[in-house]
Amino acid sequence: MIAMGTAEAGPAEPAPGGPAPPRRRARRGKRLAPYFLGLPAGLWLAIFFLVPLVTMLSLSLQTCDPFTLACTLTWRWGRFGEVFSAHTTQFARSFMYAGAATVLDLLVAFPLVYWIAFRARRKSVFLMLLLVPFFVSYVIRTILWQFILSDNGVVLGSLKAAHLLPERFHVLNTGFAVVAGLAYSYFPFAALPMYVALERIDKGYIEAAFDLYAHRATMLRRIVWPLALPGIFAAVLLTFVPAAGDYVNATLLGGTSSTMIGNVIQNEFLVFSDYPSASALSAILMAIMLVGIFIYARALGTRSIEEYV
Repeated sequence: MIAMGTAEAGPAEPAPGGPAPPRRRARRGKRLAPYFLGLPAGLWLAIFFLVPLVTMLSLSLQTCDPFTLACTLTWRWGRFGEVFSAHTTQFARSFMYAGAATVLDLLVAFPLVYWIAFRARRKSVFLMLLLVPFFVSYVIRTILWQFILSDNGVVLGSLKAAHLLPERFHVLNTGFAVVAGLAYSYFPFAALPMYVALERIDKGYIEAAFDLYAHRATMLRRIVWPLALPGIFAAVLLTFVPAAGDYVNATLLGGTSSTMIGNVIQNEFLVFSDYPSASALSAILMAIMLVGIFIYARALGTRSIEEYV
């Protein structure tokens, strides 16, 4: 008589078409979890970034009826060259004003955030004071600059009353007023990334430099500047890019000789209803900005900007 042993029963295999076992469902859930977590951000980008971007690029290749504003896709690639050649001056002026405002912000912000990062005791208080004026509306702050820079305002009026400036001297409706407005409007975008970069510098490096009898200028040039360089580049991007496309400061503080490319795009969209030309100008401006960002990414790496933006 042969004894029949009972073998241990393993995990039951699911029947064909039946539900997956719990372990497999758990592994599948872990794999799909990042996609579900990123779904809201993906939908946000698709609705508010990709759809407007595709619409803008499509409009730049269309031809619209000036009376009915009905547009037809005609693939008119030559429009890009036409609008760029017609507004080369505005493009150059926008980049010049944005570059001047960026340099001015760097020169003013770097010493300030250096003092806050290394010298100030109540850093959060000074950072809050730095940001308090920017809780006010952007347009209101720009309009206030009209009163400050007006011919008979607080600054120029007092200097003219003291006979330190001639009566015909004026600042409004000039490029200087536009640059000043841009520099003031985007000052936090330059200050905060540099503060983050300086705050992350190990203070031991600075103490070691002084222990080796390095002068303060040498310490700044050989230690602080290289370590803060990624934050400085991030500040340049965050300041220059929006300043180049700004149109509020040029409208309120500048004159007809201070028109920027943002004013041209605004007029093409809202005044002349020339949507294809406005879209083509916007696409060209965006392409130039992307080239600048690509150059930055090749020079310092994209990871650096993610740490300081």
